[in-house]
Amino acid sequence: MRIILVALTLILYSYQANAQHAASKALEITHLTGDFYIYTTYNEYKGYQVPANGTYLVTDEGVAMFDTPWDTTQFQPLLDSILQRHNKRVVMCIATHFHDDRTGGLEYYRRRGIKTYTTVLTDELSRKNNHKRAEFLIAKDTTFTLGRYRFETYYPGPGHAPDNIVIWFEEQRILHGACLVKNVYDKTLGYLGDANKTEYANSVKNVIARCKDPQYVVTGHGDWTHVRALKHTLAMAERLRRKSSR
Repeated sequence: MRIILVALTLILYSYQANAQHAASKALEITHLTGDFYIYTTYNEYKGYQVPANGTYLVTDEGVAMFDTPWDTTQFQPLLDSILQRHNKRVVMCIATHFHDDRTGGLEYYRRRGIKTYTTVLTDELSRKNNHKRAEFLIAKDTTFTLGRYRFETYYPGPGHAPDNIVIWFEEQRILHGACLVKNVYDKTLGYLGDANKTEYANSVKNVIARCKDPQYVVTGHGDWTHVRALKHTLAMAERLRRKSSR
């Protein structure tokens, strides 16, 4: 009987530990620099829990969010965490392409009075693929101002997706590269179902030319601590182009 009780106790402890670990992985917020933060949520892809990174910026006029959580259960917890941590509300959100790990929360945030944005091309693809859509559309590369901060949306050409844009904070040298940019530990360019295999490298080159000498490069998934991510992505994209041209 004692052995059975011990075994049950160990099983219960293991279950609780795993549950706590899973809960701790639901939403992570990490300080990047100054008023910039990275938030990470998780979702299952091919049997693995995969992290997806977004960025948010705290200003005197509210918080700007770049991309939405991949985990649909974290739409509100992210807003709550930002309010609790900074005593500021999210006032705008820009999604960088039409995939669910970027646009999933757009309608949810729009219903809560947050201004949501995508490009016209992203909206077209979202509509065709029955993905969430934004309230406001960006027709061309646009510079936004919120509080004392300025940032630019930039479309470098097709790569990971036909519509992928990046967000560039020139003064702070911060690039929100999203899924166009892979982390330095990635061995491949990941999902290529909507990719332009011949133009991917050119689009990354355009980012490198436009967003000069970034001090921080936020990748769409995984590690975001290395500015070498751009060059690493370019090298993989060039190999992909050569392979596709054969």
